[in-house]
Amino acid sequence: MNTVKIIALLVLITGCTQDQQNKFSRKAVELLDSNYLVTYANGSTTKTWMIKNGKVTSDEKGYYYFWDDKKHYVQVPIENSFIEETN
Repeated sequence: MNTVKIIALLVLITGCTQDQQNKFSRKAVELLDSNYLVTYANGSTTKTWMIKNGKVTSDEKGYYYFWDDKKHYVQVPIENSFIEETN
């Protein structure tokens, strides 16, 4: 039964446009409470935040939102940001 669900999900994803796939992957990040390393890089500017037992959310305006380890609310552009799950 799980195999059928996985195949159906893969068929659904491959039938989507690149923009729809990007939105889907951003929404998947929203659902996961975990530890993340968020990196913003633009030219010579690079900033990194560690999110512990939290989540990263996004919106249609093109930004990721999250609370950092110092309880600061952070907003970074999606196009210049990288999110890695850490242990």
